[in-house]
Amino acid sequence: MRIFVTGGAGFIGSALVRHLIDNTEHEVLNFDKLTYAGSLSTVERVANSNRYRFVQGDICDAEAVRAAIAEFRPDVVTHLAAESHVDRSIDGPGAFVQTNVVGTFVMLSEARTYWQGLEGDAKAAFRFHHISTDEVYGSLGDTGLFTEETPYDPRSPYSASKAGSDHLVSAWGHTYGLPVLITNCSNNYGPYHFPEKLVPLMIAKALAGEPLPVYGKGDQVRDWLFVEDHVRALQVVFEQGEIGRTYNVGGFNEKQNIEVVRTVCAILDRLRPRGDGKSYAEQITSVADRPGHDKRYAIDASRINQELGWHPAETFETGIEKTVAWYLANEGWWRPLVEAKASERRGIAA
Repeated sequence: MRIFVTGGAGFIGSALVRHLIDNTEHEVLNFDKLTYAGSLSTVERVANSNRYRFVQGDICDAEAVRAAIAEFRPDVVTHLAAESHVDRSIDGPGAFVQTNVVGTFVMLSEARTYWQGLEGDAKAAFRFHHISTDEVYGSLGDTGLFTEETPYDPRSPYSASKAGSDHLVSAWGHTYGLPVLITNCSNNYGPYHFPEKLVPLMIAKALAGEPLPVYGKGDQVRDWLFVEDHVRALQVVFEQGEIGRTYNVGGFNEKQNIEVVRTVCAILDRLRPRGDGKSYAEQITSVADRPGHDKRYAIDASRINQELGWHPAETFETGIEKTVAWYLANEGWWRPLVEAKASERRGIAA
């Protein structure tokens, strides 16, 4: 099939591109604006494949989207392009509304026009797959799990913008008959993660000998999903998922943030010990929590397990080991991003 990937130079998008080129016979078009969080270095390893091509473009630019779709003639649109950092959304919510809501509207509009022009098997086979987040569901208490029927209750500008985009996708399915699929995933981690997110940020700061900032007590709980497990789930959904269905994708790995940071420190202690013989955990520092910080996310992924046969291959322990090792082996990729102040604190505006 021909797979049109928006945001294919970002963290999850690039993992999907690499996976599809490495492990399938699908053709891939990577459509990406190349914002601060997107880099073609993430797909450099597969860029010479005759099944891969790249177009630099903005999902808010209808003409650019239309031209790329018309030239590539996709069987599937996998829509991953988004502003995704909660702290940045607190500082500047407008960019999140523009990209995540308006951009998704543009993608839906252009995909619908293209789909309506298809005939026969090509029209029947087309899918628009929207990739979203568990943050649209709000915050859980000490018990319970997010299911596909959990009411939406977004708490940050980021999650509100993603909730809006989810509703647009669902509406285009109901109103226009566009064959849509939605997936809502838990916290991803793994190689090529931009170093403003928790795991790579902790690695970078630990190696620099800087304090490791943990919000509040660090008792916020997230369900951690290795990015390569996630992109396998995406493939299963757009190949086999039921039209109009939502699938939650989680790693079955609930961890408090402080547990994650301590685990990263313990792995670094083994793989690259501090010169003074002390643990990196001594660098952990509590900082003021961000406004409206959700307490707990946890996903019930039984639908995709039972209906489509997907299961995560990595536990948190195996996935985080691979992740830390990758960052140690690829300092040339992330150090320039850190030096450009990608890791500075954001989202402190009340």
